[in-house]
Amino acid sequence: MMRKFWITCAAALVSMAAFAQTSPQQKYIDTYHAIAVEEMLRTGVPASITLAQGILESGSGLSTLAVNGNNHFGIKCHKGWSGKTMYQDDDHRNECFRVYGSAEESFRDHSDFLRYRDRYKFLFDLERTDYKGWAYGLKKAGYATDPKYPGKLIKYIEDYNLSRFDVISVEQEAIVPEAPHKIEEPVAAPAVRNGVVTPASEEFHFPLSRKLYSLNGVPFVYAQEGESYRSIAKYYHKFTWEVLKYNDLKREETLLPGTIVYLEAKKKKAPAGLEMYIVAQDGEDFHQICQRFAVKEKAIRKLNGFTGTPELREGDEIKLR
Repeated sequence: MMRKFWITCAAALVSMAAFAQTSPQQKYIDTYHAIAVEEMLRTGVPASITLAQGILESGSGLSTLAVNGNNHFGIKCHKGWSGKTMYQDDDHRNECFRVYGSAEESFRDHSDFLRYRDRYKFLFDLERTDYKGWAYGLKKAGYATDPKYPGKLIKYIEDYNLSRFDVISVEQEAIVPEAPHKIEEPVAAPAVRNGVVTPASEEFHFPLSRKLYSLNGVPFVYAQEGESYRSIAKYYHKFTWEVLKYNDLKREETLLPGTIVYLEAKKKKAPAGLEMYIVAQDGEDFHQICQRFAVKEKAIRKLNGFTGTPELREGDEIKLR
């Protein structure tokens, strides 16, 4: 009897293993894990998270959105989407969803959706292997309304050992871009006064202690109470029109404390890893976006085919390089 019992258990285990190998989830992983890893190397989104979301959002690639629209992540049209669309009931009836030319396009858009929208950027400050942090962070940022969403992602990752795809070689690690916040973070720069370079750590007075900073390789200062573009230009032995030009301004305007004032010409493109910016809300200021990334307005208009200053809407994608 005992021998028959063990034979039955062994047969059950073999059957379960065979099912796991042929299940829709496993087939999805076999089909798309390489794309998920490629996207991780390109943007830093963990492959485990991408695969788990793909399995959950697309029903392992079998949902209507995935089959008819190549949409594996349930990404809706949003206001900035200008591609093909399809409609389906979701949180509300007859909602608009994006349609892609291929599954690869869907995976790429999903990665960009997370990396270049401000509300998801904090996720990239987490360790890439912290799939639990990413899962709960996605829910916190509003990716899904289902309160059980993080747990579902974590279960797929652990059931199918998807975290193994997050482990890459030293050579591959060198390819993964830094977190967006890290790239955008200003760094202390050497100060130049009267032609003499002083250490970045040395503070000097005008009118209060201040440091010179650098963003995208362009030196700048934070304006302080009572300052103007004219006074800053004078302090750094520059013409006022020069400083205005560096900051894409045609005339002097009120300078609020904390405003970034560039002291050299901005760059034509943002640093690697900040390929684009996705507008968070209607009416965002194009000038402020260019100031934020230390890029010239003229160059960014040309890059995006803008004939003038654009009126931005939520979801618009602004190429930065």
